[in-house]
Amino acid sequence: MTNTQSLGTIEATNPVLAVAPLKEETEMLWATDKITALYCRLSVEDLKEDKKGGKEDESNSIQNQKMILLQYAKEHRFPNPTFFVDDGYSGTNYDRPGFQAMLAEIEAGRVAVCCTKDLSRLGRNSSLTGLYINFTFPKYNVRYIAINDHFDTIDPNSTDSDIAGIKNWFNEFFAKDTSRKIRAVNKAKGERGVPLTVNVPFGYRKDPEDKTKWVVDEAAALVVKRIFKLCMEGRGPMQIAKLLQEEKVLNPTAYKKREGIKTPSPETADPYHWNTNTVVHILERREYTGCTVNFKTYTNSIWDKKQRETPIEKQAVFYNTHPSIIEQEVFDKVQEIRQQRHRRTKTGKSSLFSGMVYCADCGAKMRYCTTNYFEKRQDHFVCANYRSNTGSCSAHFIRAVVLEDLVWMHMKAVIFYVTRYEKHFRAVMEHKLLLSSEEKICASIKRLEQAQRRMGELDRLFIRIYEDNVAGRINDERFSMMSRSYETEQEQLKVEIQTLQQDIEVQERQIENLEQFIQRVHKYKDLDELTPYALRELVKGVYIEAPDKSSGKRRQNIRISYDLVGFIPLNELMKEETA
Repeated sequence: MTNTQSLGTIEATNPVLAVAPLKEETEMLWATDKITALYCRLSVEDLKEDKKGGKEDESNSIQNQKMILLQYAKEHRFPNPTFFVDDGYSGTNYDRPGFQAMLAEIEAGRVAVCCTKDLSRLGRNSSLTGLYINFTFPKYNVRYIAINDHFDTIDPNSTDSDIAGIKNWFNEFFAKDTSRKIRAVNKAKGERGVPLTVNVPFGYRKDPEDKTKWVVDEAAALVVKRIFKLCMEGRGPMQIAKLLQEEKVLNPTAYKKREGIKTPSPETADPYHWNTNTVVHILERREYTGCTVNFKTYTNSIWDKKQRETPIEKQAVFYNTHPSIIEQEVFDKVQEIRQQRHRRTKTGKSSLFSGMVYCADCGAKMRYCTTNYFEKRQDHFVCANYRSNTGSCSAHFIRAVVLEDLVWMHMKAVIFYVTRYEKHFRAVMEHKLLLSSEEKICASIKRLEQAQRRMGELDRLFIRIYEDNVAGRINDERFSMMSRSYETEQEQLKVEIQTLQQDIEVQERQIENLEQFIQRVHKYKDLDELTPYALRELVKGVYIEAPDKSSGKRRQNIRISYDLVGFIPLNELMKEETA
């Protein structure tokens, strides 16, 4: 909204005072430079609650408030009436543009009278409303009037003034009650799987036939897929944002504005500018896999509007509620890659293997080393714990081009073997995975049972020391010390039990993971060169062993951990097949 000069209006979106004199018929009884602040406010909650019998009650509309206030100012010949408007702002806090602009005028000593339609328009926080009425306004000699509540600070002895505090409390109660109702409705919707987000993620649109459903926006979905593909190829959010900007791809806000889709995000000066956080937000949205995620954030109260993130385990997830844009396994892989964040070199160059190379002995990541003076064959990786013989590890050194050749050679052999001898590969790997899983599962189950038994023992011990404390057999200080010790141990056991249960689930899914890996390999049966996407979809990590110089020549061995299945004994498999 814009300033209405003829009425001296201050709108919420532009809190810059513009005072204009009234026409002759509204000239005041006395001459003064001070203004009469006519404050109007309307919130979304007011609109929802004002509906009566299916028809919206217009009494609280901004236009109606303006008419009432201006008419009152005319009848009482108040000087220089000026509107201050907050359209779409809650009364539970006072951080509103229109109100703050009015407050600035009051504190500058330029306001004689302040009028609102009723006390609830000023606010619905009884403590702060009372503070402004009883302290701030009198401090600056401002007369406050709430027309419909017959409240006027010029007559402090009025009976209407006596019940103002009660009315403010009822206004606050109304806000709390409305908030409770809205929360209850949203909770019920969220638990049924109805999307609670008002703004549909970039890549989707609301179904015209059912606003609670989402359909794929093909043009935007292509951009989302491109972002995930670039991440799978090893590009970071900053690199992706820069590339999209260079290619003149409209950012989500600019795209929605162009398509006429409502969005709360402010439009950027450059419609092709991509913020790094926007890319990160897209890469982390589970909704792209076809699921609805509710209760992702929460607020502490109607007074504290700060959005806080709900722990993932407490969020409500409903699967297959709309068409997916990104496959679940691709999304999961991207989250893994995002956890392997790595610093870019000062040259701006990055390696195909950045974030994937580890020292086989100490397990540390291998640092990618390059300069602007290096030729491609000079770029190399070295153990992060090696510092010219002063670190905790030896020099596990490998050139980037050698690493690429060795990995590609191994991947080609794995792809060839799996696609040609799938039955034998499955049988051998199932046996290997089952042996490994059974051993780990048995150990995990044994430890889980021990932890659960100890949890039960601690509960019984706590009851016993409580009874001893009540009976006087142990004093309060000792009881406090022992109970704290038991509670600490229980908290540690809870974390351990949760971890063990997750480990058991992972081990039990090994055969499913094997089938998924075989399907991925078949996608690349015609692959003729190593690509970043194929590398990151098939390989989880590359481990560089210390160089072997026993033969008189330097021999570099590597071990490749494949995603979902781990290390593949390729040499043994090929010997068995040949035999």
